[in-house]
Amino acid sequence: MNQIDPGRWDRSKLRLQIDKLVYGGEGLARLPADANGPGKTAFVPFVIPGERVEISPVETRPGFVRAGLDRVLTPSPERIEPRCPYFGRCGGCHYQHINYDAQLRYKAEILRETLRRTAKLDLAQDIQLHSAEPWRYRNRTRLRVRHSPEFALGYNRFNSHDVLPVESCPISSPLINDAIAAVWRLGREGVVPLSLHGLQFFANSDDTKLLVEAYVQTNSHPGKRRLGGAPSAKDFQHFAAALHSALPQVVGSVVFLTAALEDESRQRALLAADGPDVSLTIGDGSLLYHAVGHEYRIRGGSFFQTNRFLIESLVQIVIADRKGRGALDLYAGAGLFTAQLARNFDTVLAVEASPHSFADLQHNVPSNVKCIRSTTEKFLAEPTAKSGPPLRAGFARDGVGKLAPDLVVVDPPRAGLGEKVARELGRMTIPRVTYVSCDPATLARDLRVLLEFNFRVEQAHLVDMFPQTFHMETVLHLER
Repeated sequence: MNQIDPGRWDRSKLRLQIDKLVYGGEGLARLPADANGPGKTAFVPFVIPGERVEISPVETRPGFVRAGLDRVLTPSPERIEPRCPYFGRCGGCHYQHINYDAQLRYKAEILRETLRRTAKLDLAQDIQLHSAEPWRYRNRTRLRVRHSPEFALGYNRFNSHDVLPVESCPISSPLINDAIAAVWRLGREGVVPLSLHGLQFFANSDDTKLLVEAYVQTNSHPGKRRLGGAPSAKDFQHFAAALHSALPQVVGSVVFLTAALEDESRQRALLAADGPDVSLTIGDGSLLYHAVGHEYRIRGGSFFQTNRFLIESLVQIVIADRKGRGALDLYAGAGLFTAQLARNFDTVLAVEASPHSFADLQHNVPSNVKCIRSTTEKFLAEPTAKSGPPLRAGFARDGVGKLAPDLVVVDPPRAGLGEKVARELGRMTIPRVTYVSCDPATLARDLRVLLEFNFRVEQAHLVDMFPQTFHMETVLHLER
């Protein structure tokens, strides 16, 4: 039972015990009951189940309260000293205060509870956990640039859109940390263009080469392929040359024209769809990334998995030695799974919407793959996906003309499949679906639909692609 000290309740302070962690990085507790009924739910960051803590409410809603952590009164034995000096102020990490083995256990509990609550599914099987080195794992890191009152490179502050200056990041690769240090030096020297509001660093598989993406604020018309306003393209060439001189591992810089959106997820969404064209490429605009015995070309703006230690494990878990005549890879990205499916299936159809990723997809896959540039929803709704002759020999159709692959792999963005796509998949004559998810909430929502079509979970894997954060990668093998 939740242990609450009613004597400490007042308008600004409360002592209570944390019940559990929930998806999003917060701990959940219950406030004391009052004359109006049972106590509200309280969400508190940087806590561990079982801890007694002192909190201060920072946001009150009809059904819950969000609070700040003031003191840990009774620490959990799983509490450790965070490695990063910015932890607690930076919005990037949420679990550095928790022993890593405990992080994995809590993530598995959150996944299991989310599936139970939303998909109404009690997993009969164990969740198989896959982990690797929990530090220095990111091969891709995106930071914001601030120019006033002085130069700063950093992340969003916790629960804020303000920039927190950050000069190192222990979850990013060593080469990316070298790049962060180099940009700080150039910023202090006044070399960084004033219209630059974001940078993304992408390192290759052995952390020896780096591709830079630069996000540039412009007031020009979005259809114009030119750098808008000051500074000019010449300034970016000067910056790129200075960065390469400071860090020769930089192979090139790709400049995107964007609005200076405070919401970084909106910037990523722009790149994932029909978003900003590359306005300028300085040096090489791509990297070669070696994974699972294959060289993938990854250009600026393309999606690729971010954990350099677990990419191969993820691919092996997803492909799982499946073989057959035809496979369908939806949300194919740059072809990470597609290229491996092509080794095991006679024919693979790969569907991808992003123009940046699609160009790499076409480059990265062999001849038994047909690449289709489309959203998944549009592809599944079009007549060509339902009737007419097979797109490739060996790609079967069912009795009513719908594509009938032996396996469908889906790796959607955080928003998940959505009901239309999930129902369309359910109506297809397919024996297996492998669902790769980076958000257990949308996974559970979609799974509830797929279960209605007689799919069942054969295996559940949690691949910890994002240690020290609440994010998790889930792979579910579904069959019927």
